[in-house]
Amino acid sequence: MSLEQDLFDQRFARIREIAALGFRPYGQRFEFTHTIPQVLSQFGAATGEELEAAKPAVKLAGRILTVRRMGKAGFMHIQQSGERLQVYVRKDAVPETEYQLYGLLDLGDVIGVEGYLFRTRTGELSVHVERLTFLSKNLLGIPEKYHGLEDVEIRYRQRYLDLIANPDVHKTFATRAKVVSSFRRQLQERGFIEVETPMMQSLYGGAAARPFVTHHNTLDIDLYLRIAPELYLKRLISGGMERVFEINRNFRNEGVSTRHNPEFTMLEFYQAYADYRDLMDLSGQLLKQVALDATGNTLVPYQELELDFGNVRRYSMREAVCEFYKGPQKPSLDDVKDPAWLLKHSEKTTAGEALVDIFERHCEDALIQPTIIHEYPVEVSPLAKQSPADPTMTDRFELFAAGMEIGNAFTELNDPDEQRKRFEMQLAMRERGDEEAHQMDEDYLRALSYGMPPTGGEGIGIDRVTMLMTNSKSIRDVILFPLLRPEGEIGIAEWLRQASSK
Repeated sequence: MSLEQDLFDQRFARIREIAALGFRPYGQRFEFTHTIPQVLSQFGAATGEELEAAKPAVKLAGRILTVRRMGKAGFMHIQQSGERLQVYVRKDAVPETEYQLYGLLDLGDVIGVEGYLFRTRTGELSVHVERLTFLSKNLLGIPEKYHGLEDVEIRYRQRYLDLIANPDVHKTFATRAKVVSSFRRQLQERGFIEVETPMMQSLYGGAAARPFVTHHNTLDIDLYLRIAPELYLKRLISGGMERVFEINRNFRNEGVSTRHNPEFTMLEFYQAYADYRDLMDLSGQLLKQVALDATGNTLVPYQELELDFGNVRRYSMREAVCEFYKGPQKPSLDDVKDPAWLLKHSEKTTAGEALVDIFERHCEDALIQPTIIHEYPVEVSPLAKQSPADPTMTDRFELFAAGMEIGNAFTELNDPDEQRKRFEMQLAMRERGDEEAHQMDEDYLRALSYGMPPTGGEGIGIDRVTMLMTNSKSIRDVILFPLLRPEGEIGIAEWLRQASSK
């Protein structure tokens, strides 16, 4: 028997001892007066004298993180919602059976306490316990209190343990909720309607990505998990819903990295009678307010940097190549407009694809401060409207910060015949081996043929914005349950089976 399983058996045996004292090992409803965060907020500044005079009564619950027994008394720290509070248990202050229960408690157990607040000799805010109840048994223990849970693989795979062991993880996901709430509120205040579009689609589209494929048994058809909601949201614009948005889960059958997870969250919004210039202005406003709502400041620390979301810079893609090119000689604007120069410096087959390739290799990682890059080539923008000034380019922009893309927007192409030609261009790219090229979507062409108003549309990556707002290096740090390889058998079911039979 392993040491880990032996400890499991010891904790399982204490279930019977707890039950023998008259407590339910897996508890019942517990009516509390305060949460631990509320206690700290309301009484954190109170002096010992003030608490001694008032003896504020509290009844609260939490998970045991530390136990320090000293003869006929002792201290514990309990945690709730990422916040900790000390409790003090003394033999002559609680009923006998409850003091016996105190002697059986293990780290990680969930308990309820009732008493009054005071400060210890060291000045720590604490609960002087008068009643103690048991709510749930922890059979597996928790990581050592000073170092927390540091194994990254375990943290992502067992997020429940990560939340128990690392209080800052609570704050990360609370901030994520603020990011989502801020975007939603701001758009609703501007008259956008939140909608839902299909996650399973008979034809995928709206982005350049490989899909996940599933099968519907009754209809006997293959379906695709959506790679983007774009084409459905624009169908709604054609139908007269002039401002729509969706906070959606997308699925792309691609690699995993610190910036990519096959399942991720996007905000997409579309505004009729607007273009990409309007969305540039709107994007700056949205991000500034998100930073304020999520962190309290427009200046957000990220790694060794400070990102200023109150000031979003703008460059055309050609200007960015001229500014950030890493070669021995920076090109001029005339150079980056010259197809010969572009094809000479890239292995791509068209000038537009070459421009994007050069930009991605030389410029992206230099875009540290929040930056808009606008005017993208037609070849890589099958759904965007051509620039009136330059038919080789489109009215499109992408948002960057900390060297990574966080958003994509454009003036939507609403000419159905031009859209057909773009789809056919994509089909040709697909025949040349581009597995991410767009497919022909006949129903979307039909929707455009009914007349879609001039429209601006944008997608913003919620996960990546949250990375920036929480100073997180990896996208896995801001997704509660990121995709991981399956692990082998861990034996918990067998441990429970063996322990219950003893």
